[in-house]
Amino acid sequence: MWNWRQSTRYNHSVRLWRLRKAEAHLPIRNRQLATQALTHRSHTEGELLASNERLELLGDAVLGLVVAEHLYQRYPDWDQGQLSKARASIVRASVLCEAAKRAGIAHHLRLSPSEEASGGRERPSILADAFEAVLGAIYLDSGYKAARDYALMYLKPELDALEAGAMPVQDFKSQLQERTQAWWRITPTYEVVEERGNPHNKTFVVHVKLRDIVAGQGVGSSKKQAEQNAAAHAMEYTEQNRRQLDETFGYG
Repeated sequence: MWNWRQSTRYNHSVRLWRLRKAEAHLPIRNRQLATQALTHRSHTEGELLASNERLELLGDAVLGLVVAEHLYQRYPDWDQGQLSKARASIVRASVLCEAAKRAGIAHHLRLSPSEEASGGRERPSILADAFEAVLGAIYLDSGYKAARDYALMYLKPELDALEAGAMPVQDFKSQLQERTQAWWRITPTYEVVEERGNPHNKTFVVHVKLRDIVAGQGVGSSKKQAEQNAAAHAMEYTEQNRRQLDETFGYG
């Protein structure tokens, strides 16, 4: 009769087989790096250094450079604002989620049973983070060129769409809302806190909040411009303070 011990051994064997298959699939020679890149924090039982979060941080920086370099070389007539918005449209969570699926990362993630049961394997934020972690591991294992080639290969549909004019270049407000919804299920709110100058030459100061936290401030000659600048500031703030904000919003 099939008993729980046999079931446990079987499940362990399946997970081990999945992991070894994933390691073979990834262009990473160092098995420890490959394993860590696929390990979500829920799988580590509190040992966060064993998760892919450090690799994700590194991969995020590598990805930003790869995409910025590609856009800089491909579009020599674009100014800083155009390049910045285009980069934001490529590195947003929904795009990285699709890249992770193309790369076959979703099937090989290491998640806790509860995270698995709640749909973590399909969650865009987890997949996007894993793609960045894999990219960071490739960079450590084989260098920048290998990481660049991997990123550009799996982001090719979006990069081609951008070139064809079919890829919407999102503004910072949309980018921020997508991030905060994916990470904490929070919608940012904007508030004009100051107006300076005369009616024909005003300057607006805007705060963007995540619940009660002021995540960014922007100044502009219109409310719309000030909100965009506040959102751009909040993008930097949320990236730099994600761990603290995870705990504040109950996702730590």
